[in-house]
Amino acid sequence: MSPATGAAIRSARRSTRFVAWVRAWRAGLTPFDDLADEIADGEEHLVADAPGTWTDVPLAKALPIFAKLHPDEIRLVLPAPGDPRGLPGPSELTGAALLAGEVVMTPEFGVVPEVRRHTSGSGVEFETVLWRVHPAPEHRQVFQMGAAEAEAELTAALGEATATLTKLDVAQWKPELAGALQALRRPESTATLPPGFDPSSRRLFARASVLDQVLALAGTNAPGGAVNGFEAQARDAALRPLTAACRQALVAACNSPLRP
Repeated sequence: MSPATGAAIRSARRSTRFVAWVRAWRAGLTPFDDLADEIADGEEHLVADAPGTWTDVPLAKALPIFAKLHPDEIRLVLPAPGDPRGLPGPSELTGAALLAGEVVMTPEFGVVPEVRRHTSGSGVEFETVLWRVHPAPEHRQVFQMGAAEAEAELTAALGEATATLTKLDVAQWKPELAGALQALRRPESTATLPPGFDPSSRRLFARASVLDQVLALAGTNAPGGAVNGFEAQARDAALRPLTAACRQALVAACNSPLRP
């Protein structure tokens, strides 16, 4: 796997970890002391514009802004152009969330990740993540699909996309896509949720997480090594419904009810 490909997969959906672990903490199912490390997952994470702060602060120092919230008030939203469900009306928050493709929403504010890429003095490239807090007073949550329905839609979209991509022989576009196509056929993942999530949500999250990585990999190939523009358009048309179903599945899994 190339470094670029690895970065694309690594960066997919950081908000899923953020929402899942903060919700588990607010439900009393995981200690606060572990929270920042679980969210950051080995990266450097900072927070900007958190209430009561005047500069960027380490993630652990900003997480108490969630301390008064019920777990069900902390929601994952994965918007896309033409699909702003879960976002407030036109605002700086909505624009930032659409640009990032992800946001952690609450009734009073939203938190959007910004990935910053750096190069060390020795030429090593690395990333840091800045979570920017945006006000969203009196934001109301919208209805979301349950885990069972989301899994059914993901299964249907997966079957259609796999058949189309096989016909297009996408594995020839880029060597890494051969393995990605196998992942589409037999999605497996070690991705997991913190304590409190039921088995169906865990299964859905694991499945959607690996598909999300495959889609991130496919995105690094656009317009890819397709022989012509028609094949590139066919590839995009095949992936579009699967991408939407995958986003929906991740949202349903991370926002599912918690149980002791």
